[in-house]
Amino acid sequence: MENIKEYIESGILELYVLGQLSPEEKLQVEEMTAKHTAVKAEIEDIERSMELFAEEHALEPSEGLRSKIMGSMVTNLGDDRTFTKSHTRTEEIFEDDERDADNVVIMPARQTTFFKYAFAACLTLLVISVYGLVTMYNKLQDTNTQLTAMQLDKQKIANEASFKDKELDIYRDTIYRVLKLKGTAKAPSAAMTLAWNTVNKKIILDMKSIKLPDHDKQHQYQLWALLGGKPVDLGVFDAANSVDTSGMKEMKAIAAADAFAVTIEPMGGSVNPTITEMVVSGASK
Repeated sequence: MENIKEYIESGILELYVLGQLSPEEKLQVEEMTAKHTAVKAEIEDIERSMELFAEEHALEPSEGLRSKIMGSMVTNLGDDRTFTKSHTRTEEIFEDDERDADNVVIMPARQTTFFKYAFAACLTLLVISVYGLVTMYNKLQDTNTQLTAMQLDKQKIANEASFKDKELDIYRDTIYRVLKLKGTAKAPSAAMTLAWNTVNKKIILDMKSIKLPDHDKQHQYQLWALLGGKPVDLGVFDAANSVDTSGMKEMKAIAAADAFAVTIEPMGGSVNPTITEMVVSGASK
């Protein structure tokens, strides 16, 4: 290639310094170096630039990392010596080794120094890259956690809104008969509201409106319907702040009733109501 400038700008000299050329390409560069001082000067400038870059960006490895690298080098050196000893048989082999040694090409000191700094620079960039990836991963995990929390909050708000709509529908729907049960002589200040669906016969308690006397852990409230003077069990329930209930609670359905009442009964309910433990009652009309 006659145009020396184009040859220098082709990038082949940088690949030569980095040792990335094939033997044929390397020989071509060396021939051009011998013929043209501009090519030789450019190679020297490239080597100096890379050495300066490596020195500027090199970091001193930590004591632990230095110990690991030195230990690895000592181990490899020991393996090489053992390998050499295992192949030492006769003086004839030693003579062959000496002849082979004559063919070994010793790298220039400048190129060896360049690769040392290049290795240090690559190692530093690797450590920085790993640190960046770890930091990015941790931030991504934090973002995912926050996103999950936001989704849970959104679902909670949606559930509460849906419940409010359902609660309002009960009071607005004409098929529901809203009944106010008042306190008895045992609990004069007690009160409770229930909604009775005249179509599907469901009974729904408004747990937020309940004002009933407290009971111990061995007892529960039990709802009764009175029909023709006979009590009908409609199920047991606990206070509004119990984990067993929330907002509106559906009880057993009943087609007809003259009145409703609530008594305090043993856990699980009773077959017949304990009249002395009646806390609220009210007519169905």
